[in-house]
Amino acid sequence: MEMFRNNATIFIIRGITDDPQLQVIIFYLVLLIYLTTLTGNMTFLLLVCFDHHLHTPMYIFLGNLSIVDMLCSTTTQQNVLLSFVMKDKSISYIACMAQMYMFGSLTGHELLILTAMSYDRYVAICRPLLYHNIMNKRTCVLLNCACWTWGFLQVMPPLGVFYTFTCYSSMVINHFFCDILPLMKICCNDTSLLHTFFFIECSVVILSIPLILTIISYIFIIHNILNIRSSTGKRKAFYTCSSHLTVVILLYTTLFSQYLAPDLKDSTKLSALFNTAAVPLLNPLIYSLKNKDVKAALRRNLVLLK
Repeated sequence: MEMFRNNATIFIIRGITDDPQLQVIIFYLVLLIYLTTLTGNMTFLLLVCFDHHLHTPMYIFLGNLSIVDMLCSTTTQQNVLLSFVMKDKSISYIACMAQMYMFGSLTGHELLILTAMSYDRYVAICRPLLYHNIMNKRTCVLLNCACWTWGFLQVMPPLGVFYTFTCYSSMVINHFFCDILPLMKICCNDTSLLHTFFFIECSVVILSIPLILTIISYIFIIHNILNIRSSTGKRKAFYTCSSHLTVVILLYTTLFSQYLAPDLKDSTKLSALFNTAAVPLLNPLIYSLKNKDVKAALRRNLVLLK
């Protein structure tokens, strides 16, 4: 078996499919999704920035989520688009490491933002009279800074271990971007330590801790909703967190199937494609379509533009 040292400088991104006809279809589909994702998330972010009615903790968290979605889409989908246009599937070793780091950081940050949002919903529903005292500007800034900082720090241990690897059985990555699992499959070094780091990182740090904190918040939320006597009050309380709960279920389902599910043929690619393309596209739609505040803000700003 031929070995390649990591100073070979490049990897080859295999892509989603080798079928030329499917590549054309996938290119235009990914391009459409990517442009729609940028438009939707940028519109939402601008509304949050310039409409003072949306200057609340929940929408500030959503604004951060829009930034993450745009960065994540750009980080992962650029390979699909550029490789088709440039007819070049190569990526430098440093660029590959940077892409893997950014994707891991942004994924971790997104989960932390959703966890902070679940706490915000808990305070809004279970402690409504104290909401403005608890979720004040200082708390909101600290939570957002903590999410960004921890998101960028938590991927360093496994990435640091991976960077010490010196040889690969192939330079072809069977994926459409540089992700840690496909890269581990072509490593010739002993990956047992990296597997341990990766398992701890995925199952405990990135997934389990935010998920457990989110579940705890929703246990209190559901308990409080069930104690509301009027059916109107119950519907209103559930409505305030239904969008968030939908996004949480959607994201965790795709991540579990992508990293912790059995390794079925092409299942990782499909889960990753859904996670990096569909989820960022759906997030602003889920939070906007039935949200009266967002729709009102959009109408106000459209009137101003006229």
